[in-house]
Order: sequence, then C-alpha cells, then structure tokens
Amino acid sequence: MKHVISVLMENESGALSRVVGLFSARGYNIDTLTVAPTEDSTLSRLTLITTGSDEVIEQITKHLNRLIEVVKVVDLSEGPHIERELMLIKVRAVGKEREEVKRMVDIFRGRIIDVTDKSYTIELTGDQDKVQAFIDALDRSAILETVRTGVSGIGRGERILKA
Repeated sequence: MKHVISVLMENESGALSRVVGLFSARGYNIDTLTVAPTEDSTLSRLTLITTGSDEVIEQITKHLNRLIEVVKVVDLSEGPHIERELMLIKVRAVGKEREEVKRMVDIFRGRIIDVTDKSYTIELTGDQDKVQAFIDALDRSAILETVRTGVSGIGRGERILKA
C-alpha cells in the first residue's frame, strides 16, 4: 500500500542523507522525495512516498523518530490529506499537433509556459494519477523531456505538522 510520510526535521547539513540512508540500509524504497525549508528557517519538511504493509510503515516511522534531527513524523495516509505534484513537460508541437496539444492542456487544466516553432513546455499540477494520465494521453513520441517534483502533501482541516 502507498503511504505519504511527512517528516519535520532540523534544517542542517547531513540530515537528509541520514533519512535516506535509513531507508537504503533497511532495503526500503522511496518512490518520491521532496524537501524544503518551512516557515521556520531552522526546520525542513520532507515528504516521501513509499510502499509497504502497515507493519513496515510502523517500523519506518519508529526508525525515523530515533534520528536526532527528526522533530516529528506523520503518515498522512492515515487520514484525510491533500497531495500535489508539479510536472514540467516539453512536447513536440508542429502543424496540426499544436491545436491537439493545446486542447489536451486545457482538458487537464495545465498551462503552456514556453512556446517555440517546434515545441510547447507545459506546467501541470495535480495528484500523481492526474499527472500520469496526462503523460499517458500524449503520443509517447511527442514527449521530448519530462521533469516531476514528486509529491508534496498536507493534512486536511485542523490536522497540522508542527514542532
């Protein structure tokens, strides 16, 4: 089962490598990983997606909580939450393809952010399924380059992750 784990940790050198090292040392895979400072410049928020049984996720959470730099760990998947991913994708767009690509961008509520004679660069945000559905809807040979951020997540309503 997919789990979205959010970690509040001290914003210091080496902290991220210790978290990632914890996963690799135990043979756990990280599907996506995003990390950035929070409103408090001394703390960073790391959001990762991993898969595993509830027992495996419980073990991961326990190991993360033992790291000295980790302030708090929350499995966002345990309750209502919001997930978003940003993708920048450059696609070939010449002749009649241009109108078709524009129509697809509109359907998926994306934005064309760069235009050349032969290509469009598109910005798209949404959950992983939406981003993947956009890729799947395109002709594979039209895709020139893709960059994805990985998932960022936050709890819904009053559910917060604070020190």
